[in-house]
Amino acid sequence: MRRIVLWFASTAVVLMLLAGYHTSFSGALTPGTSTSVYSAGVLAAPQTSKSSTSSTSSTTSNSSAGGNASGGASVSGGASTTSTITGDTVQTRWGPVQVEVSVAGSKITGVSVLQYPDTNPTDAQINGYALPILVDETMTAQSANIDMVSGATYTSTGYQQSLQSALDQAGR
Repeated sequence: MRRIVLWFASTAVVLMLLAGYHTSFSGALTPGTSTSVYSAGVLAAPQTSKSSTSSTSSTTSNSSAGGNASGGASVSGGASTTSTITGDTVQTRWGPVQVEVSVAGSKITGVSVLQYPDTNPTDAQINGYALPILVDETMTAQSANIDMVSGATYTSTGYQQSLQSALDQAGR
């Protein structure tokens, strides 16, 4: 009888300790707050538009420096074009995911996550951890061939599909 009482008491103590445990990334986003855009791992202003249409914009900058990597002649005053392409909105089990990519030539220069599941504190916590990792992986791999984030499988899959659709539109 004494062992049973001791067992119940120790179980209750362990459960109370587990309920009060805070993980290392629990402070990434406070419950109830919602952000809608990650750009190269940095939080940006929330987006209010939820359209699934694709858009492309271009900017041109002039360069007058140095040679090129292939060893050929350099062109002074040449133009470099940066395009921003919005990928398709991918519907996942927990909500939509949409990615916007900036591309200069054949290089990915930036990634913004326009939409992701954030309707409850758990979604916000998971995606607050996973999205910066996915953006960093994209910038490192320079493609949609990236690893998924454990614990954020649906978001990772939606991110990859939206990223691939944006890269397809960019001709990559």
